[in-house]
Amino acid sequence: MSPVPPFRHFLQPGEYMFSRRSLRIGTLLGSCIAFTCWHPQLRIGGMCHYLLPARNGSRFGGGLDGRYADEALALLLHKMRQAKTDPAEYEIKMFGGGNMFPNQPGRSMLNVGERNIRAGRILLLQHGLPCKAFDVGGAGHRRVELDLASGDVWVRRVGMDDGDAQTLPCQQCKAGELCHLACC
Repeated sequence: MSPVPPFRHFLQPGEYMFSRRSLRIGTLLGSCIAFTCWHPQLRIGGMCHYLLPARNGSRFGGGLDGRYADEALALLLHKMRQAKTDPAEYEIKMFGGGNMFPNQPGRSMLNVGERNIRAGRILLLQHGLPCKAFDVGGAGHRRVELDLASGDVWVRRVGMDDGDAQTLPCQQCKAGELCHLACC
């Protein structure tokens, strides 16, 4: 008898999920960013999918909104703490931030993907969360899937050359690790 495939959950923009179940969480990213988090000892974790770097006004109605970088990460961090775990124990990875209009002149000021990447890197730095891996930038979109049983993340790039995305270790980081600083 073959093993039962894990349950899959697809995140829409602005959504997040954290689970103790052995499942796969996936999403589709253009200029948006997804953070994945996985605890290697407990095999729990999740993903958030944000659209914009920050809210342009005050919060009406109070609650956090996963459409914005700082609030999406805050929601994920809250779930980690609810699980009685330290966020520093998780493997964090960052994906997305594609330029969806690469051939349109004059759009560089409006490149939401670049702004989302910058916001994500700064947030990880502010929270003291090293980024184990990232696949950001470039032109086009990505399909991302996190397997909570193993911590593996699969990325399928659509409409982009392999050389477009930033995936290499940062040359400015002293440790030579994958960049988790806002230096790039």
